[in-house]
Amino acid sequence: MAGNNMGQALRRLPATYAYVAVLLATAAWMSSQSGREQARFIRHNSSNIHHLEVGKWWTLFTSGLVVDGVPVLLGIAAVAAVLGLAEWRWGTLRGFGVFLLGHLVATLLTEGAMWLMHLAHLPGVLARARDVGISYGLVATASCLLALGGRRARRYGLPALTALLTVAWVVDHELADAGHLVALGLGVLGARTGWLRDRARNATRRATPGARRGATHAPPSPTGTTVSG
Repeated sequence: MAGNNMGQALRRLPATYAYVAVLLATAAWMSSQSGREQARFIRHNSSNIHHLEVGKWWTLFTSGLVVDGVPVLLGIAAVAAVLGLAEWRWGTLRGFGVFLLGHLVATLLTEGAMWLMHLAHLPGVLARARDVGISYGLVATASCLLALGGRRARRYGLPALTALLTVAWVVDHELADAGHLVALGLGVLGARTGWLRDRARNATRRATPGARRGATHAPPSPTGTTVSG
């Protein structure tokens, strides 16, 4: 029975299992390296202005292989939970698509803003800044889930996440904090597209078939007349 359940989960969540496996493998490899080698790996896989200017666009993807800013296992567990829920509800294409697009677009927008500031010779802009991590995709997916969730998720969960990320940006003024707010906005915008809304609506209907049927058909009265509310 346990084997059957695991097989079903693997079929339903292939992207989540694959990505988590890659994150674990990368984290295990980095833990076996010296601090100097870890810093070198992060430096070469940061999606910063310098790398994008010289054509190292692959760093947009490899930067998402490193868990940064939080304990590694905590970050990987968050990815497993959030991405797994999105893939379970919307399917692999939509679930992982939201995560990947959130990561890529938020990175491009934040680095694009930094590039414009760099061209204007504004102080404090680092062309070779450290920019790795899973958080942009994670925030975009989480905000999309909240925006497409129940009334409480939209009313309380989404504002709470927004407030938390806003406070972090006001306090730290870090590039990543601004990127998190961008990713949140991308997730909310994604939730407004028919590509996701229709899928989420169908998933909700499948989850509550009895309620849907009850709302559609009213039971007849004993006298044969229709009962009205």
